[in-house]
Amino acid sequence: MDDKIIVYRTFYNPIEANIVKARLEDAEIPCFLTDENVATIQPLYNQAIGGVKLNVFDKDVERINTLLADNLELEVPEIETERTENKIVCENCGSTNVSYGIATKNKHSWWVAILAILIAVYPFKANRCYHCYKCGHEFN
Repeated sequence: MDDKIIVYRTFYNPIEANIVKARLEDAEIPCFLTDENVATIQPLYNQAIGGVKLNVFDKDVERINTLLADNLELEVPEIETERTENKIVCENCGSTNVSYGIATKNKHSWWVAILAILIAVYPFKANRCYHCYKCGHEFN
């Protein structure tokens, strides 16, 4: 019989399974996913249920193999992780392991502290500065 349905492949990432399913549907190959909802709602159950299963007709396996032979593994675009220009350098130690955020020392200015005491609330405005993770120095 030509209408036998088989599990072609299992995925532990529902997004990857949907991408492969979309590629097959674009090539007009009928397919469907099982256990997708369980894997999406409860990702910790993926091992127990065996992942998201891609189901296809047995007669379409050869077409699917040729379609997905080139890149069954999904390509991830390269992302530039570091910029060499405009790097902030610590004034104290020269490290580039610096980020901008809420200050840890002198977090609140004097006028915010006085206003917070007068209206009996937690200070609502915090100072922001650059913080070096190597030496702990804070600077503007």
